[in-house]
Amino acid sequence: MKKVKTFFALLAVVAMISSCSLTLPVSATSNPVGSKVGTAKATGFLGVLFFGADASIKSAAKNGGITKISTVDIKQGNILYLIVTYETIVTGE
Repeated sequence: MKKVKTFFALLAVVAMISSCSLTLPVSATSNPVGSKVGTAKATGFLGVLFFGADASIKSAAKNGGITKISTVDIKQGNILYLIVTYETIVTGE
């Protein structure tokens, strides 16, 4: 019985430490999907401190050299909601 409790306790710790991410579409235009991809990322700690906080569509397009945006996606990842990352992904020409 003690081994079963230890196993489930270990399983709970691993589940809490593991991270999860989700990518969602935000927008699409009538422009054809291009070969260029641009990204911009921001990381937050405890929901208060954010670093690299310019995860805007404009920054992602500039980073990828994109002038005609085709699609915009947002990727959010977190570790126990203590460390949260937001990444904007833009495709186009």
